[in-house]
Amino acid sequence: MYLHLDTNTVICTREIVAILDIENSSVSKITREFFAAAQSRGEIIYLSGTELPKSFLLCESDGVGRVYVSHLAPSTLRRRVENTAAALR
Repeated sequence: MYLHLDTNTVICTREIVAILDIENSSVSKITREFFAAAQSRGEIIYLSGTELPKSFLLCESDGVGRVYVSHLAPSTLRRRVENTAAALR
């Protein structure tokens, strides 16, 4: 199954490790350190959108980590994953 994130980005749902609320998570020192480390490794991908980021997805494929920062709400992304899975049943 695949998840459409924006006009140029589609990911395999098997790669998703977590979908997190950026507002609630970014207050943590550990999360800020994680973002700084991911940024230095070039693992952060900012998705298109003119709104402020609302969520981020932690993904891994073949041992390579990626962090997708999205303007979509975490609930919207979760619902898209669930609807994709339901459509295939």
